[in-house]
Amino acid sequence: METKKEAGIGFFEKYLTLWVILCMVAGVLIGRFLPGIPAFLGRFTYANVSIPIAILIWLMIYPMMLKVDFQSIKNVGKNPKGLFVTWTTNWLIKPFTMFGIAWLFFFVIFKTLIPADLAKDYLAGAILLGAAPCTAMVFVWSHLTKGNPAYTVVQVATNDLIILVAFTPIVALLLGIGGVKIPWDTLLLSVVLFVVIPLAGGVITRTSIIKRRGLSYFEKGFLPKFNQETIIGLLLTLIIIFSFQGNVILENPLHIVLIAIPLIIQTFLIFFIAYGASRLFRLPHDIAAPAGMIGASNFFELAVAVAISLFGTSSPAALATIVGVLTEVPVMLILVKIANRTTHWFPAENSK
Repeated sequence: METKKEAGIGFFEKYLTLWVILCMVAGVLIGRFLPGIPAFLGRFTYANVSIPIAILIWLMIYPMMLKVDFQSIKNVGKNPKGLFVTWTTNWLIKPFTMFGIAWLFFFVIFKTLIPADLAKDYLAGAILLGAAPCTAMVFVWSHLTKGNPAYTVVQVATNDLIILVAFTPIVALLLGIGGVKIPWDTLLLSVVLFVVIPLAGGVITRTSIIKRRGLSYFEKGFLPKFNQETIIGLLLTLIIIFSFQGNVILENPLHIVLIAIPLIIQTFLIFFIAYGASRLFRLPHDIAAPAGMIGASNFFELAVAVAISLFGTSSPAALATIVGVLTEVPVMLILVKIANRTTHWFPAENSK
């Protein structure tokens, strides 16, 4: 298992929580002692979108989109139950349980600890996380749980297509219920900038290189060039965000923990919903485990991008999405261990 871990998750990814903490500290220190840096970067915006952060987010998302093989969608009909579990969990359950759990904690359980205005912003950040199921790191989680790689690709590819049409209305609905004003133009622009454009760029690049050099070169020679770009882009983005968030964090350090609690509960809940449904449908473990992982983890790069676009780099909503990054890796590694210790729950036959 240790060998599989080393092969499936890189150095940066394995210690992502540590790097996030270090970037939080660096960003807060910059904001506190070098305020001219965030002030300068804050001048470069267009339609409420920070240009420096947009560039870094493209650096994060584009390598992920290169891995999506839409040719695999033709295999959807071979074993549709796993896809139904994934789609139902991600789009009919997860956004709404995230809203309910976050609302319960921020407005009821933590009512005396979080002011109402901050609670509303934290809820908005949680909504963005809940409406953005994972599309990239799930390949790592699938590998660590010995998932069926071909089927995982189909799950991710179809999920990306659903994001294009479902993310905006679900976010708008839940933000409206939560009492947050919806800037429709910025929300739609965010989806175009951070989903449509990098997805189209990834598909065009993938198709072009495979046509010219072959699939083997693309997977073994081209993709490895981008192994660290996503994490580097994420960490640089966090430093910038936390340089804007310095005062909020220093004034409310306890809020980091308070935000993390409902996010962690949601992660475990969604995993066991998808994992349990897969067991109920008697799906093989190599389909069930990725189904649970793709629902439990988040496309936090998209959530961060949209939070920044909608509410600004210094917003508490953006902070809430960053806490999602902070908690994701350690929680997902716990779920990997749970999945690997419960293979006997599922039929012995392999789905391949």
